[in-house]
Amino acid sequence: MEQQQQLQRSSSGCPSPRSQSSQPYLSVSVTEPVKLGNGVQAYISYRVITKTNLPEYQGHEKIVIRRYSDFVWLRDRLFHKFKGVFIPPLPEKSAVEKFRFSAEFIETRRQGLDIFVNRIASHQELQSTEDLRNFLQADEETMERLRSQETGIFKTKPADLMQFFKDAQSKVSDIVLGKEKPVEESNLEYEKLKHYIFELENHLAEVQNHAYRLVKRHRELGQSLSDFSKAVKLLGACEGDALGKAFSELGTKSEALSVKLQKEAHLLLMNFEEPLKDYVRAVQSIKATIAERANVFRHQCELAETMKLKEINLDKLMLTRSYKMGEAEHEYKELKAENEEATRGFETIVRLMSEEIVRFQEQKTLDMGIAFHEFAKGQARLANSIADAWRSLLPKLEACSTQ
Repeated sequence: MEQQQQLQRSSSGCPSPRSQSSQPYLSVSVTEPVKLGNGVQAYISYRVITKTNLPEYQGHEKIVIRRYSDFVWLRDRLFHKFKGVFIPPLPEKSAVEKFRFSAEFIETRRQGLDIFVNRIASHQELQSTEDLRNFLQADEETMERLRSQETGIFKTKPADLMQFFKDAQSKVSDIVLGKEKPVEESNLEYEKLKHYIFELENHLAEVQNHAYRLVKRHRELGQSLSDFSKAVKLLGACEGDALGKAFSELGTKSEALSVKLQKEAHLLLMNFEEPLKDYVRAVQSIKATIAERANVFRHQCELAETMKLKEINLDKLMLTRSYKMGEAEHEYKELKAENEEATRGFETIVRLMSEEIVRFQEQKTLDMGIAFHEFAKGQARLANSIADAWRSLLPKLEACSTQ
C-alpha cells in the first residue's frame, strides 16, 4: 500500500524530499485517521504532514490536524478564486451511516484526501496560494476561525455543492437576452471539449461500475471458498485416513485461497476501483468549471447588451442636449470598464482551460496506466496463486481416485 501511495504521489507530480535536496519541493502526507466524538457529532481527524524547502513556509516540516470539512473549505476557496482551473475533486462522504466509520471507508477516504492535497501542492497555479499555506500550517483554532468566516457560497454544504454546479450549468441555456436563442458560446474547440468531457464521464463511470462488480465478485468467491473449506474439513473428519487427509488438505488450501481473494479484492478496490472513481469525480469537477465558464460568458454578453442600450440612450441625449448627459456618460464609462474587466476574466478562463485540459490528459494517461497495470498485475498474481494451490493437490486427489 505504501508503494502504491508513493506511485500515486509521484504521478501527481509531487517530488519526494529525499530526491529533491536542492530543488524546491512541497510534499504532503495525509496520515493516521482517528475517530473523535460520539453519535452524530463523531468525525474523523487526519494528521497532515508537510515537508518543503519553500521560503514562504514555516520551516521544513509542519504537522497539523485536519478534518474533512477543512479539505472542503480548501477546495471551495480555490474553486471560486481560480476560475478556469480544474480543481482536484474530493472523495465523497458516505451516504450510508453504518459505513461512515468502517475501516475500509476511512482508508479509501484518507487515500483520496492525500491525492487531493498533493495534486494541489503540485499544481503551478495553486501551490503558492495563501489558502493552501493556511491549510497546511494554521493551528486548529485558526483553521476553525477561517472556516467560520466564510459567507455565501463558501458555506454551501458539500452534498449541495455539485447540485449548485449542475444548476449553474442548466441555467446557462435558459437565459435569454431579449431573444429566443439561449446565450451560448460559439466555439468549435470548446464544443469538442464539452463533448469529450461528457463522453469521458460516461465511459469512466461504466468502467468503474464494472470494477466495483469485480471487487464484489472476488469477495463473494472468497467467502464461498471459506464456507467450502469449513464444510469439506468436516466431511474429511468423517472419512478414513487417506480420503480424510485429502479432504482436510483441500479445505486448508481453500481457506488459504479465500484469504488471498479477500486480500486481492481489497487491493483491487484501492488500486483500481478507487482511482477510476476519483477520475469520475475529476470529470464532474471539470464540468463545474465548464458551467462557471458559461456563467461568465453569459454575464459578459449581458454587459455587452446593456452597453448597446446605453450607447443608444447617449445618442438620444446628445441630440436633445439633455442635462442628464454627464450622468449618462459617467454610467457608460463605468459599465465599459466593467465589461472590459469581464472580457479579460473570460479570456483568462479560456486560456487556463486550454492549458488545464492538456495537463489533465497527460495526468490521466499516467494515472490510468498505473491503475490498469496494477489491475493486470493483481489478476496475474491471483491466477498464479489459484493455479499453484490446486495443482499441488492433484497428486493426492488422484491417488485417492485410483484406489
